Amino acid sequence: MGRPTDGTRWTNRQLLFHMVLGYGVVRTLLPLVRTLGRLGSSRRFAATLNAGRRPFHAINYVGPCLAARLIPPRVMTALLDAVIGSLQRALAAETERSLAWSMYMPTGWDPYFLPRMSVLDVYHFGTQHFDHYRRQLTLTPPPPSARS
Repeated sequence: MGRPTDGTRWTNRQLLFHMVLGYGVVRTLLPLVRTLGRLGSSRRFAATLNAGRRPFHAINYVGPCLAARLIPPRVMTALLDAVIGSLQRALAAETERSLAWSMYMPTGWDPYFLPRMSVLDVYHFGTQHFDHYRRQLTLTPPPPSARS
């Protein structure tokens, strides 16, 4: 789990925590999108978040580095199961109307953030984020010449 990933500065374990965290972000964003979508005043909020993207990216990198040292893989697995279960229950309770609420997003925070995202888009974001980073995990053993 401590092997380097393909294309990130994280190890596999750090990247796995980041992937779990992505689903947690979805759970956190959903009430925000619903609320700001109803109010119709999310453009300034998104611009403010975008202005803080540098500190966000630093925290987004360091957080998984620290968490991977503190949180054992079995706890990460339980956390992922709990978050995904929570999202499945929430999605099952959504209506067409609630899935349509939308807000402007800080597109500088993540390549999968669209300028405006609906509740449905936010649910989808979690999977896009997961799939993107899944491809960067190094799951096959290194070739014999690379082993020490």
